Amino acid sequence: MTSDDAVSSLPSLLGTSGPSDDAEGTPLSLRIRQRVRDANRRYHANDNISEFIRPGELEKLLDEVQEKMQGVLDSLVIDTENDHNTGDTARRVAKMYLNEVFAGRYQPQPRITDFPNAEHLNELMIVGPITVRSACSHHFCPVIGRIWIGVLPNRSTNVIGLSKYARLVDWIMNRPQIQEEAVVQLADLIQDKTSPDGLAIVMEASHYCMSWRGVKEMNSKMVNSVMRGAFLENTALRREFLSLIPR
Repeated sequence: MTSDDAVSSLPSLLGTSGPSDDAEGTPLSLRIRQRVRDANRRYHANDNISEFIRPGELEKLLDEVQEKMQGVLDSLVIDTENDHNTGDTARRVAKMYLNEVFAGRYQPQPRITDFPNAEHLNELMIVGPITVRSACSHHFCPVIGRIWIGVLPNRSTNVIGLSKYARLVDWIMNRPQIQEEAVVQLADLIQDKTSPDGLAIVMEASHYCMSWRGVKEMNSKMVNSVMRGAFLENTALRREFLSLIPR
């Protein structure tokens, strides 16, 4: 039975007409999945599910991930009981995934304070490079790179601090995903927060699923971009933005 089958079978497993969120013995991960499904929401690798995690549950979920990770180590025939290097690896990996490298799935969006565009700024602004640390959803290998954000504000654009762009990048990128989708997701978020006349994002990153495994190509990078509003319509503006990005 797959984990999704287990979620679908929760009512019969629990002996109720509907899933009980407090059913003793039901894994916490299944209860969280059921909440997401009840809300008709996705829970793909690059989705944030923090609103479905109740206070105190993240630590319990960490315990569950640790237990499952220990099973992976056992299946890899690693003697964690006697190997001093791997005795605490299951716990370390669980904490790394939930609290660090995939925290963008489990932590709510950082609070972003915005201000009115009191000076009616309408000139091109570029933020970057911002360091990107993410992971490929195919192999969970690191994706490390840089990102540049170009904003063309208008008199009604909300202005946010420079550091806040880095916080939003970190929140979006700390999830398993593919680069093309991550940049679009970031663009949607910034567009919603600031409502500029134009938005441009360029990301350049090395993918360890290509350099650490597979073809083991060490020097190749992937570059992709998203252009919105004035950056799509105005060739000169787009050219100015791209020329100001140090490469």
